[in-house]
Amino acid sequence: MIDPEQLAMIPYLLLALGLGLVVGMEREFVGKEAGMKTYSLVTFGAALFALLSFDPNFSDPSRIISQIVIGIGFLGGGLIIVHENKVHGLTTAAGLWAMAGVGVAAGMRYTTLAVAGTVLVLCVLAGLRKLHLEERIHKFAGVKDDLK
Repeated sequence: MIDPEQLAMIPYLLLALGLGLVVGMEREFVGKEAGMKTYSLVTFGAALFALLSFDPNFSDPSRIISQIVIGIGFLGGGLIIVHENKVHGLTTAAGLWAMAGVGVAAGMRYTTLAVAGTVLVLCVLAGLRKLHLEERIHKFAGVKDDLK
């Protein structure tokens, strides 16, 4: 049987999925391994768990949401590797962690926060790259390129 209350939750899942797709597209454009599928699934999954936490059978929704944070931390930890004294995957892990928060916001029906969070994540990922801010700071501080 189709539950109208559950149908009303679908737009929040779609919002989370769409926001993850947007950030994932940016990651695809710069050739990162975690792209549209990864980001959209993380935001979708986080939103789904957040929506499920509103079930009257759960007395404390924060318990489910805290487990999302832990789970994404575990996923992100698997993305971070050190190769030849260079750390790889840290930004991807942080981006997924932030987008899980966006998914939770969408699932908790904080749509404005979810959209604003996505815009801010994109500003950090794409905006800072376009401004070459990190490179300017490294040059100013005298950091060699091979130590990035």
